[in-house]
Amino acid sequence: MKKKLLSISMVAALMALAGCSGQSAGNTAPTADSNAQTGNQAASGEKVDLTYAVWDKNQLPAMEEIAKKFNESHGNINVKVELTPYKQYFTKMDAAAQGDSLPDVFWMNGPNIVKYASNDMLLPLDDQIKADGVDLNNYPKALVDIYTVDGKTYGLPKDFDTIGLWYNKKMFDDAKIPYPDASWDWAKLKEAAAKLTDKNKGVWGFASRPWGQENFYNVIAQNGGYVISDDKKTSGYDKPETIEALKFLVDFIKDGTSPTAQQMDETSAPQLFESGKLAMLYDGAWMVSEFAQNEYTKDKVNVAVLPKGKENTSVIHGLANVVAAKTKHPKEAWEFVKYLGGKEAAEIQASKGAAIPALNGTQEAFIKSYPNFDLKIFVDQAATAKPYPISKNTSKWVQAETEYMTKAWSGEMTVEAAAKELAQKMNEMLSQE
Repeated sequence: MKKKLLSISMVAALMALAGCSGQSAGNTAPTADSNAQTGNQAASGEKVDLTYAVWDKNQLPAMEEIAKKFNESHGNINVKVELTPYKQYFTKMDAAAQGDSLPDVFWMNGPNIVKYASNDMLLPLDDQIKADGVDLNNYPKALVDIYTVDGKTYGLPKDFDTIGLWYNKKMFDDAKIPYPDASWDWAKLKEAAAKLTDKNKGVWGFASRPWGQENFYNVIAQNGGYVISDDKKTSGYDKPETIEALKFLVDFIKDGTSPTAQQMDETSAPQLFESGKLAMLYDGAWMVSEFAQNEYTKDKVNVAVLPKGKENTSVIHGLANVVAAKTKHPKEAWEFVKYLGGKEAAEIQASKGAAIPALNGTQEAFIKSYPNFDLKIFVDQAATAKPYPISKNTSKWVQAETEYMTKAWSGEMTVEAAAKELAQKMNEMLSQE
């Protein structure tokens, strides 16, 4: 999904995923007909109105089309889509939760799932999943894991985002450098960045940003490190593998092949890329629409898989559809969530370019949406991706993460000192969750 560009002081990328699946047997994805039949049975009787809360105006047309199709096939259920901008979204949801007035169905992201699930704000979906034969194997495992809290499933993947290496084909051609491909590793990225940097023209080879999802979460995972332990109790920032990965990125700034943190705060890396001042950057699938519509990048750039580290992996994130624990219509809300995870809803998302649908086998429309770009790499990377790091109060330690990583990137602190202090702060916060 398309995200707003954040300044360096707002490093943490908040995205997540979700999903739901429809009535199916084995690995078969749900069909519109099976959803309609089940929905009519579930909603037989009086008319039921459901609210569906979302935050992305770019996805609103697709979500409204999905709701319209669902309403047509479920005569006794009427879904109304409600848009709240992301900056106000969780403030509104928190207030609604306090007043037991959450929307029946709403978008959820990774940084907030544990908080909402552990505070009994969400309806566990395991019984419904089992009863309707929903197969979670139809979705990337890493996404399912994000929305599984204390062994219970609270959301099913709606869509996902992975990160790719965007590169300027013209600059590679001019420098007579082969385009990035699956054989690339960190060493090749470093080598190419040096060759593509031209300080006299104000051109850099690579953008090393102090951003989590887009940059350092990926290289940390590729180097065998971690941001937070699987049990959510300890930070991995003081581990040698994590520190080594962070140094790899900061070294681009030290050797002049990347703009400085201050320069990228003044002019964002995507803006530099769109003006021909940057040859490569790590960024997500949500940039597809923007780069395709930009006059400079629409026919001059492409995207490749991330260069390998010790491991061939990356970080995955996305959104989930969840049900409010105190909805007055749990049966009908589940029917809608199940439909949202089915083939028809997924294909509507993809065809309108709203997001990469999480349901396996339905991403083809997204892949074909912009033939100039090798968008299949975003889908392929999901198979080996690791979940976006979260805990009960993710936003709290992300603030500390932003503070210390900004100091490391600016040179105010050494990478090692910043990482170790961050780990200490994180551990203190995690011990209180």
